[in-house]
Amino acid sequence: MRHQLEPDAATTAPVTAATHARFTDPLLTDQARLARQVVGMLGGRYSAELGIDVDAGDAEIERWFLAATLFGARISARIAERAFRVLDEAGLRRIGQTRHMSSEDLVALLDAGGYARYDFRTATRLQDLSEIIDVRYDGQAAVIGRRYQAYPALRAALIVLPGWGPVTVQLFLRELRGVWRGAQPPLDPRAASGGRHLDLLSTEEGGVGLPDIAQLAIDAGLDVRDLESGLVRLALAHHGTRTPCPGGYQCRVVRAAQSAGKGAADLARGS
Repeated sequence: MRHQLEPDAATTAPVTAATHARFTDPLLTDQARLARQVVGMLGGRYSAELGIDVDAGDAEIERWFLAATLFGARISARIAERAFRVLDEAGLRRIGQTRHMSSEDLVALLDAGGYARYDFRTATRLQDLSEIIDVRYDGQAAVIGRRYQAYPALRAALIVLPGWGPVTVQLFLRELRGVWRGAQPPLDPRAASGGRHLDLLSTEEGGVGLPDIAQLAIDAGLDVRDLESGLVRLALAHHGTRTPCPGGYQCRVVRAAQSAGKGAADLARGS
């Protein structure tokens, strides 16, 4: 089983008359139109896909912290997403609640979410993390963002948490841009790769940065977080495939998404 630290690319959304009109807006540049297609068809922020609005305040950030922790497990992203929904429906909305549960009850919820082989390990990790958040941050993950307002210090505080590695930190903070002052991670290299693959950005290796993505998002009328995540999804959809892809408007993932068939959904998941 692969080490899944990032959600799989999203299931492709069907192209409706409304989305077709949005993608073909004559006032958009070709690049902005293609950027909209990527987000509209492959998806944007993972938090929004889970029904989490990180712009709405601390309670929603707590939910996103819990979700990001689950995505850091050695498990399929789809199972992690299902487990989050099971915990959420059971009223578990922040990591601090797990230390008030019995291990058996937490394992039962994770098992219902599909963890099976990893439920005991994950339950222990969640409860260990809960203890750390309680001791260091008064039981609230949202305190981390208020305490560390510079990116290096914020990243350092997160990366030492149980189960939190570099990709999980990148995922978590990427979606908190503009919410936490310190949430200013560099552009995800996979987003830069996806942008170059579609000829949206400079083709020079290392020549693409967050300002380039931000300007393209403005041109396309998108939230920069959605565009960055959409390009990460595009890169993940190409991962592990052996068929050469021409890129640009001929990108096979984009073309499959336009067809909105089963093959497109499989490609978008990276399966």
